[in-house]
Amino acid sequence: MGRRTGAGGAGGAGPVLTPPDMRRLLRDNGLSIALFLMFVVSLGAQTVAGHRHANEERRDHGRPGQTWAEYVLSAESLEATAENWESEFLQSFTFVLMTAYLFQRGSAESKDPDKAQEPEDREPDPKRTGAPAAVKRGGIVLWLYEHSLSLTFFTLFVGSLLLHAAGGAGEYNDDQAEHGSPERVTLLGYMATSRFWFESLQNWQSEFFAIFAVVVLSIFLREKGSPESKPVDAAHGETGR
Repeated sequence: MGRRTGAGGAGGAGPVLTPPDMRRLLRDNGLSIALFLMFVVSLGAQTVAGHRHANEERRDHGRPGQTWAEYVLSAESLEATAENWESEFLQSFTFVLMTAYLFQRGSAESKDPDKAQEPEDREPDPKRTGAPAAVKRGGIVLWLYEHSLSLTFFTLFVGSLLLHAAGGAGEYNDDQAEHGSPERVTLLGYMATSRFWFESLQNWQSEFFAIFAVVVLSIFLREKGSPESKPVDAAHGETGR
């Protein structure tokens, strides 16, 4: 038996994972668990460091300090976080979409230009064992599901872009108020400023350069055991994983 049930019937503690179940759970989901924990730890450390930096600047300007909670909910914190999410989701959207149509011979991140069809290019078969419900449904539901990965990343990018603009507008208005200026900007007004685009583009260029490096370096370099690398003994011209 993989699980044992907690005592108390319907009002009990419910199913309890046994040690074999826990090991299997960690093995099957280790990558997502590790990455999410790294995200949580990094985000927490960012807020601590950001809080200290913000209070140092406030003291330099003769302003009272903020609590950690006040900083986390501030426009400055929102802008700093969303600005980076924006570029990451743009990178993911771009990479997913471009690898569907463009090739790079020799790269582990590209489809093989000499193959007429890769597995990911085949038409969905609603009779295939385990096919998702959207595949069986067909029509517009299937079309949306066929492009759900890129559409979701694009939606996350747009949402992060707007959060970045909202945080940036709030921080800009706080700065103006601190210097006694009556000037204020709206979210859309801030998006029209050079400051907003400088903040965005300095991140976008680094993300595009990073995925360019992954695509090109995977032609010549290897990482044994990683699905992002070709086999160690693969020829440089061999394309795909």
